[in-house]
Amino acid sequence: MPSPIGHALAGLASAWAADLVPGDRAWRTAPCSASLFRRAGNGLTLLCAGLGAAADLDHLFVAHRTITHSVGAVIFVGLFAAALAANAHRPIARIAVMCATAYSTHLLLDWLGADAYPPRGLQILWPFSHEWFISGIDFFRQTARYELFTPPIIKKNFLAIVQELAILGPVVLALWLVRVKALAGLASEVARRDHAPQ
Repeated sequence: MPSPIGHALAGLASAWAADLVPGDRAWRTAPCSASLFRRAGNGLTLLCAGLGAAADLDHLFVAHRTITHSVGAVIFVGLFAAALAANAHRPIARIAVMCATAYSTHLLLDWLGADAYPPRGLQILWPFSHEWFISGIDFFRQTARYELFTPPIIKKNFLAIVQELAILGPVVLALWLVRVKALAGLASEVARRDHAPQ
């Protein structure tokens, strides 16, 4: 299964991809003079990166790759995000979809990843099914979370992270560049509208 770095990159990519969907997104724009954090989408983008890795918190509470690695968890995240967005007077559907999609990238990467630990895969259809699913493609390398500071595990995790950066890094960079261009045009359009003679 991929590392938290790979999962966070996928969550980040999903947030920036969602910014490209037409609709109410002017609140996601920032002028060129704003900080990099603000231009990157503020806390919501950071939250999506965190949601991309959050499913692995199940190591602390329940059996790994079960409830938190499921469509049930994705639905919960979407509904919870919708409630928070409504409370903050933000676009409910956009934020709910952004957060649910960011979380679901974790499931996708794990499904595409190598898994040597039985049972292989994840219970992606929980609570509707308790079956385990995995693609068998092994697109992402297996990482290890035990004996982290031993040379073989350090090497194994390092190679997995390098592969994740090679695969996901260009996707994230491309989305950033397209997003910056798209939202810069939107920001100038909003500014022209705000300063139009009445």
